[in-house]
Amino acid sequence: MWPPAKASDMTRTDAPVTPPVVLTVAGSDSGGGAGIQADLKTIEACGGFGTSAITSVTAQNTTGVQGQHLLPVDEIEAQIGAVTRDFDVAAVKTGMLATREVITLVVEHAADLPNLVVDPVMVAASGDRLLAAEAEDAYETLIAEAAVVTPNADEAAVLTGRDVDDPAAAEQAGRDLVEMGADSALVKGGHVPGDAVVDTLVTDDGVTTFRHDRIDTEATHGSGCTLSSAIATQLAHGDDLPAAVGSSIDLLASAVRYNVDVGDGPGAVHHLVQTRNDAARRPTSEAVERAVSALVDADVSALVPERGMTIAGATPYAETPDAVAAVEGRIARTMDGIRPNRGVRFGASTTVARALLAAREHDPAVRFAANCRLADAIEDALSSLDGPVAAYDPDERPDAVSDDGIAWGVDRAFETSEGTPVAVVGREGVGTDGRVTLFAADADDLVSRMETVHGTVEDSV
Repeated sequence: MWPPAKASDMTRTDAPVTPPVVLTVAGSDSGGGAGIQADLKTIEACGGFGTSAITSVTAQNTTGVQGQHLLPVDEIEAQIGAVTRDFDVAAVKTGMLATREVITLVVEHAADLPNLVVDPVMVAASGDRLLAAEAEDAYETLIAEAAVVTPNADEAAVLTGRDVDDPAAAEQAGRDLVEMGADSALVKGGHVPGDAVVDTLVTDDGVTTFRHDRIDTEATHGSGCTLSSAIATQLAHGDDLPAAVGSSIDLLASAVRYNVDVGDGPGAVHHLVQTRNDAARRPTSEAVERAVSALVDADVSALVPERGMTIAGATPYAETPDAVAAVEGRIARTMDGIRPNRGVRFGASTTVARALLAAREHDPAVRFAANCRLADAIEDALSSLDGPVAAYDPDERPDAVSDDGIAWGVDRAFETSEGTPVAVVGREGVGTDGRVTLFAADADDLVSRMETVHGTVEDSV
């Protein structure tokens, strides 16, 4: 029996952990998407222990700021002192400071605030002003104390007097901020026009740019808070600056894409997106294993290509192949039915993983996929499925597509389909037969669709 029975007077040994402590000095957002609420969620999600000094209490939700109340400066100072006296603070981030007096207070305590990340919050995502106009120039003294300052384009324009409307201007604004005394400046590109978001990190040693696709959403509430808190926490872990910034930008890109649809406004970023995704890895792998077992029991040999079949499953917020679990070495036909060559692991698939990720660009609810042999009987049997079947013409593939075309083909098929396809037909890439890729939101649906197609093929023989 496990665990072993315990005597009535037995006590257990504690097993404490020591995460790095991160302090946020910022305002409270009653709506939970930004401010200290976003900061604390992000700090904990990134493996830190979050502490706070609240500067202002706002009545706020996804539609805007209805009111705010600044705490007395001595109460803010008492919070900072209480935290720094008791905790070994490894990093600090600032958010809504609201007035010149609060900014000056933080400057006075800067010597006790390591890895200081300054997010110069001036206006909420809703457009509501969060900083008194006369306090704008006070930020220059705080910037001089910062390990990194993280303005968006509008904030950088206020701080430097320079229009930030392209990456070149962002770089120059970053240089201006470093000249003011900051160790580094990250000028965020979310407010700069363009298909890609380009974030520009400037230090005395040079310039590093981080580029990612723009997400078509207005649900960016809390994005600045989340990014600066993540950077502070990664610095607290001991990451160097480029690594801390790069991993934090990756987190924010996922948090914006998989935003939280709450409230009547645009919604908030998903602060715990990576934590939830990591927690889903084991259930996803187990779902793929169950699907493989069910298909082996059903002996869907007629669907298995000569090179073997791959079953793949993506975590709920998968963005890269290493977040896709698949059969390693494929499922092969044998004299006794079908058998997987090896087990299931993340990163095992390339072709089906790329197809699945391409499908998720159009419908993120799609999480499972399998490749099947393309033959006339199988193609005919696809009509028995409840959902659209799409195809792509390989002759339309651009020369610039360097892989075997599966990601481009699935993207093309989903783009031209009326509704999410249950299957995509491609006449290239696997010998001379081409391939069929089946898709589903969950593993049981994928198995059901494959069994339906197999049963229809068998009945037609």
